Amino acid sequence: MGMIKEFKEFAVKGNAIDLAVGVIIGGAFGKIVSSIIDDLIMPVVGALIGKPDFSSLYWVLKGDVPGGTKLEEARKIADASIFAYGNFITVAINFLLLALVVFWMVRAINKMKKAEAPAADAGPSSTDQLLMEIRDSLKK
Repeated sequence: MGMIKEFKEFAVKGNAIDLAVGVIIGGAFGKIVSSIIDDLIMPVVGALIGKPDFSSLYWVLKGDVPGGTKLEEARKIADASIFAYGNFITVAINFLLLALVVFWMVRAINKMKKAEAPAADAGPSSTDQLLMEIRDSLKK
């Protein structure tokens, strides 16, 4: 019974609930960012420079692989050692685009927060003003 009580305390703690909400929102945010990249940015990049897909690029380190052989076929050759660097380039480009989009979104959110920041304090609050008047009257 002690373990059930501990689990209940853990599950209803604010930190666990905040973490659950963060994971759910993070998943939704990931879908938004993926959509921005896949549906908005990549078509523009593809129109300008062609679709950046380097996944079929590789070097043959050992073995006899005929020129022009696709990566999947080259990997099937028994004695061949393949250094497949192209997929890494594609993943790195996608990461850089993702990081750029996230940076832009965070920057925009920070600008909105600064715009919503409360104006500078016009003076002491009414309570502070009343306390200062009492203090001044006691000095007299």
